[in-house]
Amino acid sequence: MRVRNRFGPLAWFVKPLRRPVPSVRSWTVVSTWNYARSLFVPTPSVTPELDEFRSLLHELARESSALIRPLFGRPDLPVDLKEDHSPVTSADRGAEELMREMIRQRFPSHGVLGEEFGPDRTDAEFVWVLDPIDGTKSFITGVALWVTLIALLYRGEPVLGCIHQPILGQLMVGDGATTTLNGKAVHCRATEDLSSCTLLTCDWLSPARYQDGAAFERLCRTVRLARTWADGYGYLLLASGFADIVVDPIMNPWDVAALVPVVRGAGGIITDWHGSPPYPANSTVAACSPKLHAAVLRMLRA
Repeated sequence: MRVRNRFGPLAWFVKPLRRPVPSVRSWTVVSTWNYARSLFVPTPSVTPELDEFRSLLHELARESSALIRPLFGRPDLPVDLKEDHSPVTSADRGAEELMREMIRQRFPSHGVLGEEFGPDRTDAEFVWVLDPIDGTKSFITGVALWVTLIALLYRGEPVLGCIHQPILGQLMVGDGATTTLNGKAVHCRATEDLSSCTLLTCDWLSPARYQDGAAFERLCRTVRLARTWADGYGYLLLASGFADIVVDPIMNPWDVAALVPVVRGAGGIITDWHGSPPYPANSTVAACSPKLHAAVLRMLRA
């Protein structure tokens, strides 16, 4: 494997922005620092060449979808409940087992973290993070808004990710610098006014359960359109210019890892609910522009 020094001795501290940091005068010093940390992304001083890993990522997406697709849209598919009462099916478990075995065969020194079977050597330099079906509730009710999320961490930072919706034939891949949809470059749109925005979230109940529900309701009343087309698919819509804001009040590592390089590669901003770095974090706020992202955070913290 070849590596290259991308940014010299300051690489661990700063990664250049595509857009200027907005003025956020009303924030505290701590909030402003957290926001700046989320934009100026810490990166290892030596970044791996990703071509060999990108090839495997495409194979993982293709082979997992071959297993999952025949099980979608079947009302008779058995559904089990996990300890946290979330649903799981043979499609979730089978796809993750398949991807884990493919990773072991290709890169036996790599670690794996998956939703269904937990951690395996997550202290390795390279760790794959797998969510075979993000949006299982949509999957079991015949709604094609679920996706497969696959990410690669390098020294704890997400450097490669994909969002795959095989029923619609959409494969989005991002590396933090560029993002493609079915091989063509995509970009977030440049919306800056909340009143013109389309906002996506998973459901209307979780913000009150895990964050500030009243602040979230004020945000929803401010935007042009608010819909529950979220889970991982919402971030595909954000990165391809069909939505402006995606908020998730509760997240797990396998939910967010793939989203970080995808959103950033499309020119978007992604942090946690409080403006801190998005990975690892237990919530997510993503927006298509720095100014809009700052406005969303102000409203959620009001």
